[in-house]
Amino acid sequence: QVQLVESGGGLVQAGGSLRLSCAASGRTFSSYTMAWFRQAPGKEREFVARIRWSGASTYYADSVKGRFTIARDYAKNTVILQMNSLKPEDTAVYYCAAGPSTQSMGDIGRYTWWGQGTQVTVSS
Repeated sequence: QVQLVESGGGLVQAGGSLRLSCAASGRTFSSYTMAWFRQAPGKEREFVARIRWSGASTYYADSVKGRFTIARDYAKNTVILQMNSLKPEDTAVYYCAAGPSTQSMGDIGRYTWWGQGTQVTVSS
C-alpha cells in the first residue's frame, strides 16, 4: 500500500500564498507520477498539477499556470504545491494523488492512491 497525507491548508486572503505538502510512505515512488487535484463544493474533482517522482517533468492546469508550483522535497519524501497569488476561485479541498507513470496522467482514473484532502479557503 501507499499512504498519502496532505497538510498545509487553511484560510488566506486573495493574493496570498499557501504551501501544501503531501507526505508519501509505503513504497518507492521512483516510477510514479504525483499529482494534486482539487474539488470545490458542488463541483467535480479537477486536475491541478503533476510531477514525475524521478525527473523534471511537470504539468499544470491552465487555471493555475504561473501561480502554482509543484516540486519534490528529496529529503522528506514529500511533494509540495506552492500556491501564490491565490484567488477565491481556488477555494477547494486539495487532494494528493499518485499512480504509476504512463501516458495521460492528467486523467483522474490514472491515479491509484489518494490522500484525504486538505481544505484551502481564499477570501476576497
